[in-house]
Amino acid sequence: MTPSRRQRRYPTHEPTPAPKSAKEGEEKSPERLYVVAGADEEGARAALDLVTLIVAHADPPPSATPEQAAVLRLCTAPLSVAEVSAYLNLPFSAMTVLLTELLTAELVQARAPIVRQAVPDRSLLEAVMHGLQRL
Repeated sequence: MTPSRRQRRYPTHEPTPAPKSAKEGEEKSPERLYVVAGADEEGARAALDLVTLIVAHADPPPSATPEQAAVLRLCTAPLSVAEVSAYLNLPFSAMTVLLTELLTAELVQARAPIVRQAVPDRSLLEAVMHGLQRL
């Protein structure tokens, strides 16, 4: 049995589709990420993970880059690093460099995520329920 022939994705009689622009979801160039993230001369980055909450302390200063100003405007309420990264369409590695700069300038604060307490003991819930029923 002979294998079936693969068909071309775009037949030769039709023109090939035009490449997508950067606004339509094309990957950003490495040069763009280098400009956003900076040179990172010191090499020291803040210990951030995807669920670390970021809160802005101040309005963007006039000397802030557009990305820094966007982070400061977004983080008036606590947002995780993953959310900020998604909103700005930047990878996590570039976002950590950007947030490290903001943390050293004391424009934002990084907080550990709020962990929900474990479910209370069933006997405690029953005792509260019985106490409320007696009222």
